[in-house]
Amino acid sequence: MEKSQKFIDKIDWTLILILFLFFLVSCISISSAQTSDQYGMNFVIRQAFWYGIGIVIIAFSLLLEPSQYNKLSFYLYGAGIILLIGLIIAPHCLDEGCLVPRKNGAISWYILPGAGQIQPSEFMKPFIILAISRVISSHHEKVRLKTLKSDFLLLLKIVVVAIIPLGLIMMQPDLGTSMVILVIVAGMILVSGITWKIIAPLYISLITIGGTILSLAIYKPEILIKFLQVPAYQFDRINTWIDPENYPDAGRQLRSSIMSIGSGEVFGKGFMGKQVYLPERHTDFIFSVIGEEYGFIGSSLVICLFFILIYHITKTAILTNDKFNTYVCAGVISMITFHVFQNIGMTIQVLPITGIPLPFISYGGSSLMGNMLALGVIFSIRFYHKEYMFSTSSDRFYM
Repeated sequence: MEKSQKFIDKIDWTLILILFLFFLVSCISISSAQTSDQYGMNFVIRQAFWYGIGIVIIAFSLLLEPSQYNKLSFYLYGAGIILLIGLIIAPHCLDEGCLVPRKNGAISWYILPGAGQIQPSEFMKPFIILAISRVISSHHEKVRLKTLKSDFLLLLKIVVVAIIPLGLIMMQPDLGTSMVILVIVAGMILVSGITWKIIAPLYISLITIGGTILSLAIYKPEILIKFLQVPAYQFDRINTWIDPENYPDAGRQLRSSIMSIGSGEVFGKGFMGKQVYLPERHTDFIFSVIGEEYGFIGSSLVICLFFILIYHITKTAILTNDKFNTYVCAGVISMITFHVFQNIGMTIQVLPITGIPLPFISYGGSSLMGNMLALGVIFSIRFYHKEYMFSTSSDRFYM
């Protein structure tokens, strides 16, 4: 017998509190980051506006049940593909006077009058999570007897769904988002039920290939230039990561980031106390601001907040009674975890700089709306979760 629940009791207040804390951290950090003469606008107000849009997205997300997201997943996926194709075929220009501008060699944004820049690849992330979740759940509904052949078929289905948007995003080119898509797919394959007899050799092969290419890029770049036709300038990203001191111009941002975080020491310099100049610190390098002004303590608290968010979504994945919901949660966890790991890693020279923002904290409308859309589905899973009179405690959601 199903228990009756009030509307207010069905809302995930814990997740709302986590988002509110992210909003405070974001606004405080951006407020300090933009106090340089290099900026001519108030990014705090714009970020608050995007958070407001994000709240509207979450509110609309609650209008749909998870089963409806399941049915709409390929429609949303198709809409995302159309937007990505539009970037490739639309006329390009070098300024913001046209629909699709070319910035730093990339064609990743639409310019919409009154709305600013919209980056379709940010919305493609939750769309591909929904599409792959449907593929996996539908496959298991149809295939009751697991075999190597059926698992290979499921893997092929996932690869086909992923390869189209991945190829379009790489054509822009956008290395950072391409890496996120790959990690989302890899994370969802791990929980898809495919046997380890397939997954283990596949992942070992991919890691070996990736490690070999990275080694060649560091020690023998001429091989990649000759045989894979990789442009020479592409190796600057690797070179500045390995040895930023020997690249005065390209490595300046990484050196400044390390100096910013290191100078914060344990307790930081306090709000507005930054002393190290760092371009574009309000976007991809917002963690450098946090490290300098709030030190190891403040940085650790921010990282802990991400752990709490990931833990909360993990509990949702474990306790939901629908496989589609579980796969959606796994995809969102993969996406957020990689974003955090890559963004923080690149600010402290653990990983190369890729332009991946820190979720919910870095300034950026498209990134924030894409993440809010992903969390909107999590809100929906929580909101429409049904409790039963004779259910055990393991059937209920807890923080």
